[in-house]
Amino acid sequence: MARQLTDDQRLALINKWKTPPGASEQDRLERAERMVKDAINQHEAFQGPEITVEAKGSYPNKTNVRGDSDVDIMVKLNDPFHTDGMAAWYFGQPNQFTGPWTAATLRKEVHTALAAYFGSVDADHNLAFYVPEVIGSRPSIDVVPCFKWVQYDSTAPGGAYVGSVVYGRDGTRVINWPELQLANGRAKNTNTKYRYKFVVRVLKNVENDLAAEGVIKPLPSYFSECLIYNVRDDIFLSGGLDDAVRACLVEVHRQVSSFWSLLCMREPNQRKKLFGDGQKWNAFHARELIEGAWRYLGYGG
Repeated sequence: MARQLTDDQRLALINKWKTPPGASEQDRLERAERMVKDAINQHEAFQGPEITVEAKGSYPNKTNVRGDSDVDIMVKLNDPFHTDGMAAWYFGQPNQFTGPWTAATLRKEVHTALAAYFGSVDADHNLAFYVPEVIGSRPSIDVVPCFKWVQYDSTAPGGAYVGSVVYGRDGTRVINWPELQLANGRAKNTNTKYRYKFVVRVLKNVENDLAAEGVIKPLPSYFSECLIYNVRDDIFLSGGLDDAVRACLVEVHRQVSSFWSLLCMREPNQRKKLFGDGQKWNAFHARELIEGAWRYLGYGG
């Protein structure tokens, strides 16, 4: 069982976790993003196509924490975009596109560009390329080669949702919505008077501590962000910051303990269910994390 913080210890840590990592850490993250952009821009094969290179996940969302600050960067080919259903047939761009830019071609060219620039690149992962950390200079980098993904929906602003799709080496297809995650997270943070991202950072730090002490198995840091996103905005606003953390843990535990509530929980992009096929976590992991956080932070029990 993890140690239990005293009230003074908890309040001191909460005060420490109020802000993201400092300027030096931010510089390291920005350097990593800039270097990947340079690698792609210098590669001859990418001189013509419309390519987007940008960070995704906790770094641009400002929910990254100290000691957990690697950076995820997508290299997204925007044309041809991919889609499915009748739209794929109508626009002539099915997800098994056979033109010059296939999934295998994109992966090959991204690998070549990274290897020429960084030298040491691990290409054995299913989805991303891994560029090792350079201590004192930049964090490790996961680079994901992907295509623009368009989901046509008459209820969406502009008639479509836009995300990205990556094809794994094993043929799997993973659709992500980093732009929606970013926009929805910013809106929720504003609506909660900047407490949403604060509580996310608290839970991420606690998860790191619990995993380091062997109380729980390590979980993706994005999971903490997902859980807290499902808390109603008004719950963040009662009392001080310590009260907000306590109230959010209570609410998340209520939701993950109810079968019907579990079905309604969504990722911050609001396009994916939080619990279901293809996820790296389940309701047990959620309850274990929230109950462990409750004890660790000294809220009782």
